[in-house]
Amino acid sequence: MATPQENARLEQIKRAWQQKREINQRLAKIKAKVGVYSAKGGVGKTTVAVNLAVALAKEGCKVGLLDADIDCPNVTRALGITDKPEYADNQIQPPEKWGVKVVSMALFQESEEEAIIWRGPMIHNAINQFLQMTDWGELDYLVVDLPPGTSDAPLTIMQALPMDGFVVVSTPQALANLDARRCINMIRKLNLNVLGVVENYTGEMFGEGASKQLAEDVHTAFLGSLALRPSYRDTSKPTALADPAVGKEYASLAKAVRKSLQESGRTAV
Repeated sequence: MATPQENARLEQIKRAWQQKREINQRLAKIKAKVGVYSAKGGVGKTTVAVNLAVALAKEGCKVGLLDADIDCPNVTRALGITDKPEYADNQIQPPEKWGVKVVSMALFQESEEEAIIWRGPMIHNAINQFLQMTDWGELDYLVVDLPPGTSDAPLTIMQALPMDGFVVVSTPQALANLDARRCINMIRKLNLNVLGVVENYTGEMFGEGASKQLAEDVHTAFLGSLALRPSYRDTSKPTALADPAVGKEYASLAKAVRKSLQESGRTAV
């Protein structure tokens, strides 16, 4: 006869299995799920995720953007979204701007300056609720802006969401590339796919090329460089839409991501 502890453990396994099944069903109409990730904060993951999403949408793709950074959600500010999500049949209907559907914790805050002071289990539950309750419809790409680090929050995404690959964001600085190497190791330990490395903030200020060397060292694709430009000061729209030079860089990044998906046997539009 099973002990109460064994019964509780069995129920926990059943709930986790059911939850994953529901998430897989919810995401069944999404062709490719791409994470934008780095173990280090401040390297521009959100900027890359937002501009990659709008670049894909500009090409005519159906695109969604999940802001999985529960603590510091910034995607809505970057896109200029102020509309709250609608609900139908207990499902979240994501607002859309610049051709991108968006879900973010910021959409559910009364004030964007509010600090979200949650422990790991609450963050885990919030991420799973987004995955279970959001009606994305048919998408060519779901871009996921992951939180930094190699612990609970990104681990939740990697275990709960069947990702097709990760774009690792780094910068020319040595510390950023060390942390990028750490997150690549994490992705691979979980038997997931690294699509490649993109180097952000390149130019006279910080230099260029260290992330390309990192990509060679860890045997993954180098997806391109993104220059540090004054046009990023204009926050009226995503910079890939405001500056043709930036738009060209992100069009190249989108092409490289698509190629890496295809080479790894994933569906890419």
